[in-house]
Amino acid sequence: MLGRVRSLEFRSGGATLRYDATGHGTPVVLVHGLSGSGRWWRRNVPALSASHRVYVLDLAGYGQAYRQRALGVQGAADLIAAWLDHLDLRQVALVGHSLGGHISVHVAARRPGRVTHLVLACASGLLRGTPYRVALNLPRAALTGRVTFMPRILADTVRAGPLNVWRSTTDLLRDSVQELLPALSTRTLVVWGARDALVPPSMGRALAAAIPGAQYEEIPRAGHVVMVDAPERFNALVLAFLDGPVPDAPAEPSPPPAGQAGGEEA
Repeated sequence: MLGRVRSLEFRSGGATLRYDATGHGTPVVLVHGLSGSGRWWRRNVPALSASHRVYVLDLAGYGQAYRQRALGVQGAADLIAAWLDHLDLRQVALVGHSLGGHISVHVAARRPGRVTHLVLACASGLLRGTPYRVALNLPRAALTGRVTFMPRILADTVRAGPLNVWRSTTDLLRDSVQELLPALSTRTLVVWGARDALVPPSMGRALAAAIPGAQYEEIPRAGHVVMVDAPERFNALVLAFLDGPVPDAPAEPSPPPAGQAGGEEA
């Protein structure tokens, strides 16, 4: 990583968002997926932080914030939106993987005046089925990805605990972003692994087709954890996308201060 890494936290409504910050420039916020942690972005932060201020989140119940009860999709989106307000982050690029992409769609819909770019990596927003079916697909998803990453997946899953993983899985399957997609004004890149066995590429193509002007990219031989399986290609796609024109953000009123934090200085 370039620059000084700072481990910080933000508290609001009884929940805590933990995050690391590094680099300088316009903000890029990385949101991990189900049973994950901020460590899943280890192969991406150095490239992104060379030209951006990168914030790596740990959702409530996961990673550094594992001692909490996991929030649902809507609760996590509310917490991230309040955090963006607290730090007054603008021209934000939200990069979300799997459940993190699902949450990021809701955040972009809540804060169109702050979020100008949205990257959805194998996002779960259109996924349907039962928790049992998702659980049955997990071994296949693991086998189609980078085998050396399995210890990290297992360690983070154990750390989060079965109850948090179960709550998150059942909640994401009840929540759909379908109705939000046509109204999204955020410039959007959808990135998928061609070998994703958990959230198939057909869902990625449907997601991109439903978002006005969205760009779709599929990476051969990459699985569900696409930013780990093909980091160089993923980083190149994201950086090229971020260097494109920034759309005019819709005006929105400044919300009242929310929560309290051990946040960073301006």
